[in-house]
Amino acid sequence: MLELKNISYSVRDEATGAVQNILKDVDLTFDDGAISVITGPNGSGKSTLIRILMGFVRPTSGTILFNGEDVTDLSVTERARKGFTIAFQQPVRFKGITVKKLLELASGRTMDTDAMCECLSSVGLCARNYIGRAVDGTLSGGELKRIELATAIAKGGEVFLLDEPEAGIDLWSFEDLVKVFERLHDKTVIIVSHQQRILETADKIVLFENDRPVSVGRKEEMFTKLTQRPNLCWRNIKED
Repeated sequence: MLELKNISYSVRDEATGAVQNILKDVDLTFDDGAISVITGPNGSGKSTLIRILMGFVRPTSGTILFNGEDVTDLSVTERARKGFTIAFQQPVRFKGITVKKLLELASGRTMDTDAMCECLSSVGLCARNYIGRAVDGTLSGGELKRIELATAIAKGGEVFLLDEPEAGIDLWSFEDLVKVFERLHDKTVIIVSHQQRILETADKIVLFENDRPVSVGRKEEMFTKLTQRPNLCWRNIKED
């Protein structure tokens, strides 16, 4: 179980000295064996929360508990050792590193073609066409996104943090992506998304607005609330 207690994060404008709250007094619980989707308007703090959970950003105040242990001050590496893994909204390029090497670095072991095929096919890629390719600018944004997701799957872990994982994924691969989430259902999966189809996979939906969650509930009750908010931009994969 992942618990956030009174998490706040603010930044100070160097020119004016004014303090801007990015997150304010966030209290949330993410259960094991559940998919939680965080949605809401742009700029409401969703992606910042994911970065805080992974350890890239330290909260200004508050506590993060993982299975009862305080992990607030742990580094990214220390959290990764405890089973935290992340897929970014904008994938990172690695000049000179092949897809094969990246998957093996993530998994911590030597992988045969069948194992790589399982990871890559789950995100709509054929292993034989990609394992020898460099993870650089020769790959499209969509290809890089899928490879990053495959890397997260290869690494495994207990907590999966996915920031808009549908970005760059086409219609034909989207259902494969949804199946990946469903296979991770025994883990703690936290997804930031505006995508309706991804919201439909959720056990719990968290609606963020103005630096904090304003509504949390099961998807059946949350869908009604979401459709009543005209400021939200819902995306349907069939229309992309």
